[in-house]
Amino acid sequence: MEAIIDRIMHTYDLLANRTAAASGEARRKVSAYIQTLSEAGERDPHRLTVCGLTYLRQLDGRVDPVKAGYTGL
Repeated sequence: MEAIIDRIMHTYDLLANRTAAASGEARRKVSAYIQTLSEAGERDPHRLTVCGLTYLRQLDGRVDPVKAGYTGL
C-alpha cells in the first residue's frame, strides 16, 4: 500500500506546487482514502493510483470535475 501512496504523491507533487506541510496533509488524507478503497475490495494498484490522484485534485478545488468532463470512475 505504501508504494501506491508514494506513487500518488510523487506524481501529484509534479503537478502541484505545495508547501511541505500541505504535502504532508495531502499524504495523510489520500492514505486514509486509499485505505478505505482497499478495505472495500479494490486491489488493482493502477486503479487505486488513479483514484488517489483524482481525490487529491478534488481536494485542491482547482478543477471542477463536472466542467472538466469527469462523470465518475
